[in-house]
Amino acid sequence: MDLILPSSGLIIWQLIGFLALLFILMKFAWKPILESLEERESSIDDALKAAEQAKAEMANLKSENEKLLQEARIEKDNILKTANDTSAKMIEDAKQAAIVEGAKMIENAKAVIENEKKAALSEVKNQVAQLTLEVTDKLLRKNLSSQAAQQELVEGMVKDINLN
Repeated sequence: MDLILPSSGLIIWQLIGFLALLFILMKFAWKPILESLEERESSIDDALKAAEQAKAEMANLKSENEKLLQEARIEKDNILKTANDTSAKMIEDAKQAAIVEGAKMIENAKAVIENEKKAALSEVKNQVAQLTLEVTDKLLRKNLSSQAAQQELVEGMVKDINLN
């Protein structure tokens, strides 16, 4: 059993050696090890914070990107609506202008036709009057060459006047 239980002197020397080693480690190695661990922990925390910040920034950028896309869609829809409205208005204005222009052309054509008609009627009346005078002159010269023919014409006219 002596082998299993160490002697009290050995325990004291082992304790002194352990404490000396512990003191030396605490004096020279413990501080750099703790600083290294704290530095590592700090760098891990910084990396995690940077990752969280990058994640938040990406979410913010994604949100802004979606917002810009939505605004672009709305603007595109507005531009298309405006373009459609403008083209419809231009078409309607062109139709109205064509209708007005057509009506003016029709009115001008009617006025020209009416003027031509009046001029033609006036010319026909003048020609008819001229022909009537010529025919009357010829008839009167032929029929009224004698006194008896003149008397007969006057009596016929008087009878016609009384009948009417």
